[in-house]
Amino acid sequence: MPEIRVLVDCRTILGESPIWDVDEERLYWIDSFGKRIYRSTITGTELKTWDVPGKIGSMALRARGGAILSLESGFHAFDLATGKASPIADPEADVATTRLNDGKVDRQGRFVAGSMDMDEANPKGSLYRVDVDLSIHKLEEGIVCSNGPCWSVDGKTFYFADTWADEICAYDYNTDTGSISNKRPFASFREGVGAPDGATIDEEGFLWSAVAYGGELRRFAPDGSLDRRVEMPVRNVTSLMFGGPNLDVLYVTSAATSPLARFPDDGRLGGSLFEIRGLGVRGVPERRFLG
Repeated sequence: MPEIRVLVDCRTILGESPIWDVDEERLYWIDSFGKRIYRSTITGTELKTWDVPGKIGSMALRARGGAILSLESGFHAFDLATGKASPIADPEADVATTRLNDGKVDRQGRFVAGSMDMDEANPKGSLYRVDVDLSIHKLEEGIVCSNGPCWSVDGKTFYFADTWADEICAYDYNTDTGSISNKRPFASFREGVGAPDGATIDEEGFLWSAVAYGGELRRFAPDGSLDRRVEMPVRNVTSLMFGGPNLDVLYVTSAATSPLARFPDDGRLGGSLFEIRGLGVRGVPERRFLG
């Protein structure tokens, strides 16, 4: 049986975007509504935080140092040494009711992130790719809430969820150009409680999804069949990533307060950062953004 415990009792309002940095062996995560970045050691110690100028949907570390952020005011470069955020571009500056949300780096070092309708009701969001020259390209539109972007181990399949469409979709991913095609259903969430949120891939090519408002994690085989469920001590789980020196510890973020009034808040453990050991699988290292 896996062992689940609270690693950091941080009470994030909306914890998201865990990143294990293999170079410095540190774990990063964010509080979307608390407008904050966190970092700790594998033991949850040496906790450091940075405030950011707006709601933050996701982040990725940069090869040149610092990070790229998806903020409500667009994509920003972030200097971890000074705490300064510098605008790159805001692809939805003319849309007052959306903000950027979940994002990750592809195997070639490009950052892919989507936006969401802040009421989580209307298909006003889009999916974007930020290339290494910092140019921004729209990949998809008509999205309510962008979540869970990740790639197969070989980088040729892209997985993505519009949370309130109740399914994860797969696309063919052109590793040369970063374009997507051949959208098809991958895993359905139409039965049961909860919706797909953050996701990651393990070294066997299985996809792990945090089930928002469902209080569990699900592991899907490459053919989309459900392989495993892991029940969590809180309902509002948000995202997950493998880390640790052997990439065999699963880190899971959660929300202290539900962003939607129709879902109840969790108890005392809501908003904690969890670690899970003993799953018997390993993840793959996350790439740094090369821009």
